[in-house]
Order: sequence, then structure tokens, then C-alpha cells
Amino acid sequence: MSRLPLRVRLVAGFVIAMLVLLTAAGAFVYWRVEYALDRGLDTDLDQATATIAPLVDASTGTVTSTDAANATGAGWQVLDQNGELLDQGGPVDTTAMVRPDELADVGSDPLTKDLGSLLPGTDRPYRIHVSAVGADGPFLLVAVRRNHRDEALRELLLQLSLAGLGALAVAALVGDLLARAALRPVERYRRSAEEISAGATGLRLDVPEGRDDEVTRLGHTLNDMLAAQERSLEHERRFVNDASHELRTPLTLLKSRLQLARRRARSVQEHEQVLDELSVDVGRLTDLAAQLLVLGSNRPDGSETTELNRAVATIVDRRRLADPDQADQLSIELSPEPVPAAIDPHSLERVVTNLVENAFTHGLTPVRVRVSGVEGASPTEHWAVVEVEDAGHGIEPELLEAATQRFTRAPDARSRPGAGLGLALVEQIVVALGGELRLCSRGMHVSHGTPTPYVCVHVDLMTATVIIPADQA
Repeated sequence: MSRLPLRVRLVAGFVIAMLVLLTAAGAFVYWRVEYALDRGLDTDLDQATATIAPLVDASTGTVTSTDAANATGAGWQVLDQNGELLDQGGPVDTTAMVRPDELADVGSDPLTKDLGSLLPGTDRPYRIHVSAVGADGPFLLVAVRRNHRDEALRELLLQLSLAGLGALAVAALVGDLLARAALRPVERYRRSAEEISAGATGLRLDVPEGRDDEVTRLGHTLNDMLAAQERSLEHERRFVNDASHELRTPLTLLKSRLQLARRRARSVQEHEQVLDELSVDVGRLTDLAAQLLVLGSNRPDGSETTELNRAVATIVDRRRLADPDQADQLSIELSPEPVPAAIDPHSLERVVTNLVENAFTHGLTPVRVRVSGVEGASPTEHWAVVEVEDAGHGIEPELLEAATQRFTRAPDARSRPGAGLGLALVEQIVVALGGELRLCSRGMHVSHGTPTPYVCVHVDLMTATVIIPADQA
């Protein structure tokens, strides 16, 4: 069955279910009709027995009035204990109709049985009733023919069989039509999927409007999946193109420097100078590769909690030690209360470090870092806020919306270090945590991620604000 087409299996299952149902219904009807017919015959047997039994002489086993016994219309026999025929009358044979061993079972309860089979028909279709006459007397056997009863049952079997076969044929036809109609959209989806797998782009499954069933919901889900895949492919294609473009420049510089270094013989001091220049270019490539790896790594899930005051203070102190010349240009303002945040320390370090480095590279000093907590719309909703503000002129309004896209940089920032991946990395981490990255410049506010109830206060200077859930446990 598993190798058959789905439509055939559906029709077969439908027909088998109908067969079981029709067989059960037919058996019930046949049993009720047979019961009614047998009950009518038993009534005739009881009446004949009640008439003939008083006429049997218990001592001789003969019927005192044969005409009265035959007037019942039933056949009758009187048998002794050994099954020998003592007397008989009516339309029955002259041989005993029951065996001696069957007479041994007749006691206080009479014996009722059928002689001859229903299928195939027989010449002696009798229903007999055997009862004892007296305590030790002979046995009275009364029989009536079952011709009409058997003929009615055979006709009933024929009609039930014909009706059942007709019903199964109709059920198979209707089941096939229903299966075809139900699977037609699936086949249409399959053909569309085949075209898409062959390279067609922009195709969508043809889902009927105004319907809401399992197949149409499947079509909508597959269309959503196709759209998500196309967006993902387009995103990856754009990312690869941008990454190739960004890598081309430092690689071209490395190649040019190597070619220039080989044009003439150089002193050791000149070779060391060339190696220093190459080291700077290799370092930029290493940083770019590291950022690309981070962007492609697993996103945080917010299962860990970090206290922001202590963690951000540690990150700022580490930045001051790494660049003592600008240590006095980096300040921090902590919250008077502990601020737990649903973020792991490593992801928090990436976020704060990227924002601080972005402020020093593309903004103006001094740079200020603020940590605070904000209450949400409900008593159980709390948010943790980290603001990084610099004294630069900010980002142009038309660039503020696209600032978090990978490799996006302002024209005047292309001469400065960086590849335009810092804010993209921060947005990826914050959005994965269900938070918000808000960029404010020249009085404009652009939100990336889930909007939060935090209200920006410092709007004159360039500010990057990270708002993440304070607790998700």
C-alpha cells in the first residue's frame, strides 16, 4: 500500500471503510429479518404442538385422532426413546427426522432446530420442534417447511449484495473525485516547486482566495517560506558582494606593496618599513575577518543575566588602559541601583566596545557612557539602558536609517579605520535579545528592533542607545 499513489490509497481506504460499514449494516438487517421469520415459524410450531400433544397416547405412542393432527397443516412424528418412528402424519417423510442422540438432549426444554441449508437450497427445508410427552413417554416432533422463509432470506441476501456492490462503486467514484479535488492544489504546488527548484525566481504558489483549510494554509506557509528564503538569499548575496568589495581594497594594497617592494633591492631598514606597512594592512584584514565571523555566529538567547553597572565599568576601564592618551576623554555614569540585564557578559562586551570604538573613530571627544534602568508599561516589565554619546556632529539624516546595514559608511568616514560592521553587529545582538538599538542625531531618532518605552533625553549630540530586557527568567 505504501508504494501506491496517495490518491489510490485514499480511495482504497474510503472503499474499505464503506465495505465494513455496509457489511455491518447488512448483517444487522439480515439478522433482524431472519429473527422475525423464525419467530413466525416458531409460533406455528407452538400452536401445532399444543394441538397435537394432547392427542398422543403416552402408552402406545399413537395419535388418537389423525385427522385433527393433520388439520394443523404441520407434519408430525412420534418417536420412542430410541428414535424409532411410532406414528406420523402430515407432509413429512416416513423416516425419523432427528437422530437418537439428539433426543437424549430433550428434557424439560424442547428442541428447536432447522433441517437443510439455506445456501445452497435443499429439498427438505424444515424447522422442527421436539418435545417429550409425559415423564417417560414418547417424543412428539412437529415440523413446518421453510420454503417461503428461505426464499425471502435468499432474496434479501441478493438485494443486499447488489445494493452493497452498487454503493461501493458509487463510494469509489465519489472518493476518487474527492481525492482528486483535494490533491489538485498539492499537485499544483508540486509543479510550482519543481519550477522553483529548476531556477525560477519570484514564483509563488497559487493559493485560492477566500478559503481557509489545511491545503490553503500549507500554501500560505510555503509562500512565506519562499519569501523568507529569497530574502535570506538576497541578504547573503548582498553580504558576499559587499564583503568582496571591502576585501578587494586591502588585498589590492597588499599586492601593490609587494610588487613595489620587489622592483629594486632594498636595505634591511627599508624591508622592515615595508613589513610594518604590510602588518597594518594584514591587521585590518584580520579585524574585518573577525567581525564577519562574529556576524555569522550564533545569536544570544538572553538566558544569562549580567549586572550592567559592574560589567560596563570593567569594559570602560579596560578601554582606558588600552589607550592611556584618551583615558580622560571617556567618562561613565552608573545607575544608583543595580541594573540586571538579560545578556551574557561576552555579548555585552561586544555591544559596548563597538559603540565606544565607533564614537572615538567617527565622532568627537569627550565620549560618555551611561547605565540606567527603566520601568515598562506593566509592573513586571523592566528595561536596562546603555547610552554611548559623543560630541561629534552626528550622522546625516538620510544615512541614519541605513547606519546599521553591513558595510554602510558615510562618505567622509571611508578614509577612517573600520569596515562599517560595528553597528550591524550591535543591532544583531540587541534584536536577538528582543531589545532596541536607538540612534539619535540632530534631534532625529531611528529605532532598530522592538520599540520600548524609553524616552531619549540627550538629543543634541550623537547618541547610540541600547535598551534590552532587564530580566527574562
